[in-house]
Amino acid sequence: MTEVFFYILEDTAAEAPDHFAARLVEKAHREGHRVYVHLSDADAVARFDTFLWTFRQGSFVPHVASVDLETDDTLTPVVLGHEAPPSGFDDVLVNVGGDVGGFFSRFSRHNEIAGPARVAEARASYRYFKDRGYALTTHKIPAR
Repeated sequence: MTEVFFYILEDTAAEAPDHFAARLVEKAHREGHRVYVHLSDADAVARFDTFLWTFRQGSFVPHVASVDLETDDTLTPVVLGHEAPPSGFDDVLVNVGGDVGGFFSRFSRHNEIAGPARVAEARASYRYFKDRGYALTTHKIPAR
């Protein structure tokens, strides 16, 4: 069964969800996981794509947008998208903004990033997962 983790960010900066998600993705990649990052739309995918290259000096997170992923690519560890993830990605899901109801359960671990702008959405998601018996863990992340 999918483990569900909620990260409630107290930082009100607009880029806080992206920054936290980038650190989480970097950690998961270092630990050898394949990661699908779910974003709200194509513009958010493009923004996060650029952000992953620049968010921290010396960081390297090999990734590609799902629309650019080759069908036979089994090496790229991180894929960014705003629709259902490609096949082969069922390890770690990081949701930075969007509905994952149609596919989250295929992942071993689902990480829900909730900045101040997504608190109401995160509460609804929490109730959804809790009502269905998923193991839930919540972390409040203080502002930096």
